Amino acid sequence: MKSTTISIIAGIALMTFGGLLLLDQLGIVESGVFAPLLIFAALGSVCVALFILRRGNWWAAIPGSVFLGLAAVIAATSFTEGAAVGAFLFLFMAAGFGAVYLRERTFWWALIPCGVMSVVALVAILPAELQGAPAATVLFLGLAATFGLLSVVPVRLPGGADGSRTGRMRWPLIPAAVLGMLGVTFAFQSAVQIISGDVAVLAVVILAGLALLAYGYHARNIGQKSVHGH
Repeated sequence: MKSTTISIIAGIALMTFGGLLLLDQLGIVESGVFAPLLIFAALGSVCVALFILRRGNWWAAIPGSVFLGLAAVIAATSFTEGAAVGAFLFLFMAAGFGAVYLRERTFWWALIPCGVMSVVALVAILPAELQGAPAATVLFLGLAATFGLLSVVPVRLPGGADGSRTGRMRWPLIPAAVLGMLGVTFAFQSAVQIISGDVAVLAVVILAGLALLAYGYHARNIGQKSVHGH
């Protein structure tokens, strides 16, 4: 990083902390509440700056997303109420790994933690009544979708004259199929839990009516064909 960039970042950090301490001395705000938030935000901003300024600093997106995610969690906990504030950390981490893949398309492995963090964030914001089997359904189906996406992403394959031969990987289809089957299993289990006994009886009655209609329509067509055939 250039010295001028370091000076700008350091100057902004010093001004921020100095202003915060001044407001604390004047009794306007309590610095102890905002200090962790500003520290994590500052560290995350430095990492993001490293990532933007130099292409080789792709790794900086990962710690930067973690620091910014922690800052978002602290801010959400301080200013809002809710049990799903932890989802901010997972969302920022997913964005960090996604940025790594967008910077270096050969780093296909970054899509796995990106998808996993996104799915975990989705599970974290589910309401309490959907915890258990429904949450497991979302988790396993989301992980299956992550590996399914990985199987269609073109990656660099060994061999070729210039080493730039690309293709698609097949192995992600195996964990995608296993995770998908687990997700479908939990989906059936959650459907049994959600649907009450009365609703299940009515559903059986409706399905039986549809079966009788289909049978009557099919038998009528057979009868008409038999008459016309004679």
